Amino acid sequence: MKLTFFYRHRLPQFNSIEELFHNISREIEKNIPVKEVQLKYAGADIRSVLENLKQAKRNKGEINHITGHVNYLALVLGRKSVLTVHDVKSAFYGSFFHRLFIKLFWFWIPSMLVDRITVISNFSKKEFIKLVPFAKSKVVVIYNSINEKLDFSPSEFHEGNPVVLLIGTKSNKNLERSIEALKHITCQLWIVGKLSIEQKKLLDEYGLQYENFQNITYEHIVRLYQQCDLVLFPSTYEGFGMPIIEAQSIGRPVITSNFGAMREIAGEGACLINPFDVNEIKFGLEKVISNKVFRSEIVAKGLKNVERFQLKVIAGQYLSLYKEIADE
Repeated sequence: MKLTFFYRHRLPQFNSIEELFHNISREIEKNIPVKEVQLKYAGADIRSVLENLKQAKRNKGEINHITGHVNYLALVLGRKSVLTVHDVKSAFYGSFFHRLFIKLFWFWIPSMLVDRITVISNFSKKEFIKLVPFAKSKVVVIYNSINEKLDFSPSEFHEGNPVVLLIGTKSNKNLERSIEALKHITCQLWIVGKLSIEQKKLLDEYGLQYENFQNITYEHIVRLYQQCDLVLFPSTYEGFGMPIIEAQSIGRPVITSNFGAMREIAGEGACLINPFDVNEIKFGLEKVISNKVFRSEIVAKGLKNVERFQLKVIAGQYLSLYKEIADE
């Protein structure tokens, strides 16, 4: 059995999928031959799609895995293929006709053609089945794995002026409410992602001390985890929520949302709050900063929680799936 991983064209600001599956592929390669193919073109214009389809067809393996955000490759890879769907909601925007196009060509048709569809949380599975009910029997939940670059790194917590790390600036990352909750808390903010003009104005209005990091390497993100005191991730929507387990793996207390994939992935190893309530976010921050016992408890439970997401565990689940498809 020979396996081929297909990746979208890599862009500096998007690397999580590639980082995730490159590590999985290296682990699987210990058991079966693996080839990795990165698509030449980004975007979904006709020329890029056609050229990427040609490239995928030339590199088609015995078993193929479309690792994310290039679902249309199923048109040429077809059977003996796995499609990973990372989330559903973020694909739907724009006009009615654009959403209809996405539903048909991004989800329905690829789902008809591939053998298996992996989703990254039970929350994502429910969303996907609502959208593509006829593919229910093909859907398998396999969580994302934790990156092995993330080792437990204990450090002293600075209660007087903690460094609060916020990952992501898109609307679902809930940065505006986070800023509102932080305005009366003495701290330093480290924000990863491009800030909008409105977000910068809000930060300046409240006189918050912050640093902004854009288009940084994964190694730099790891250093930020190591050097911060806590991670604030009150997202309103995630298919998974990688920052939760990344912070837990390093040994940092996490504040995140009390529903959906965030609650599922965090387990008992986080301070769970209602992300739509600024006062709850503020209360969670104050509790984590001031309560050493509580802080220690969620860090310990977080370290236990990440055992579910170890690379060998997740790679083993994928390997079993590939063998299952090969034997059909």
